[in-house]
Amino acid sequence: MLHPNSNAFTAESTKAIADPQLQEALGVLRTQSIPNRLKAANNLAEFEQLRDRARDLKDHILGHLDQYLLQFEEQVKSSGGQVHWCSDAESARQTILKLCREAGAKTVTKGKTMIGEEIGINDFLAENGIEPVETDLGEYIIQLRHETPSHIIGPALHVTKRQVEETFREHHTDLDAGRSLEEPAALMAEARAKMRHRYFEADVGITGANFLIAETGSTVIVTNEGNGDLTQMLPKMHIALTSIEKVVPTLDDAMTLLRILPRSATGQELSVYVTFSTGPRRQIDPDGPKAFHVVLLDNGRSAYLGGPMQEMLRCIRCGACMDHCPVYHAVGGHAYGWVYPGPIGAILTPALVGVENAKHLPNASSLCGRCESVCPVRIPIPKLLRHWREEEFTRAITPATQRTGLGVWAWFAQRPAMYRLAARWSMRILRWSAGARGRFKSLPLAEGWTRHRDFPAPQGKTFQDQWRARSRR
Repeated sequence: MLHPNSNAFTAESTKAIADPQLQEALGVLRTQSIPNRLKAANNLAEFEQLRDRARDLKDHILGHLDQYLLQFEEQVKSSGGQVHWCSDAESARQTILKLCREAGAKTVTKGKTMIGEEIGINDFLAENGIEPVETDLGEYIIQLRHETPSHIIGPALHVTKRQVEETFREHHTDLDAGRSLEEPAALMAEARAKMRHRYFEADVGITGANFLIAETGSTVIVTNEGNGDLTQMLPKMHIALTSIEKVVPTLDDAMTLLRILPRSATGQELSVYVTFSTGPRRQIDPDGPKAFHVVLLDNGRSAYLGGPMQEMLRCIRCGACMDHCPVYHAVGGHAYGWVYPGPIGAILTPALVGVENAKHLPNASSLCGRCESVCPVRIPIPKLLRHWREEEFTRAITPATQRTGLGVWAWFAQRPAMYRLAARWSMRILRWSAGARGRFKSLPLAEGWTRHRDFPAPQGKTFQDQWRARSRR
């Protein structure tokens, strides 16, 4: 399992902002991701109604999760497959290792799976003599670079085309050194050629799952490259690694979510490949795996059912909140220090690794609300971020200076007359202290601001005084 480094967010963000190549790579969010999502949403008249239906559907599922998971398991068994219930990351790792050894696996091909990142399956398999081979283009690039995903949809979003070329030349040393890799198509063709034979060599294929259909016992993956199909069809064993909240009751329900997922994720009406897998190969099937296993991971999720944080479990991993987040635009995904970056990561990471190990993430937001405005299942992310901030304060994880400051502010806020008087005198003192310049080069408790720019002295009357004066007009 990846060890969280989320408490280093401040230092990592500073490095990210100063990285010119990262800043160049992140530009794609503003120039492509945001307008593509907006166009796709506007082209579907009932898009907002579908968001409401998706929200209500996910709430219903979370209220009856045990029922649908048991139905899913029953249908998987009836199709000849097997479901493995795993309470934590170690249980999931051991289950997958056991299945790989049963298959005599030396090589495992993998489709993109964030749950695989969550449990650190690649390093674990390698430590146990089994080579994991990433087949998603972005995942393949970062595997060569020994990096982790920086985005849940585009894992290599942080890498520029020049860096991909450098990586391929460094690792594909058997190819002509003089070959041209100027065009993206050349890079893609080279990766395809390198990966093609690995599909046939693999004994086990591991994929994630966007949805699990209780009605049929099917897993669903949504891809644009076709690597997911080859990963799960060519090896003799297919392992679908996923988490418990991915289940949906029926095929119709899956269709509802499929209408909003690609539009929110990549701005497509539908992904190039939407693949439904139901059990192992039957006698009448021309291809497919001989064994089909679903590894279902809880890893702390069930503890949040029925509580104030349950709404975070609606997430369908589209990445729209990251694409629209001004903080993510500035620092990228690695600064968040664990598997899930961006606004959704700022609420999921404290839930899964402990808020004490991710104390900066709920505060790495301006609470502007752009994330909630684009979330296809209407997760109230700002509200959930405030919940973690309250938890930090209650458990004294927040620094003592901040707690003291908030306590003083709260005392005044509960006494309106004192608050107004203190605000007036504070403004006068600050204005007098600033003198003719009208601004401060440094100010106690505001070093984060004045380190980079002056702090303006307050001018005129307080907001409340101005509001009352206007109300009398």
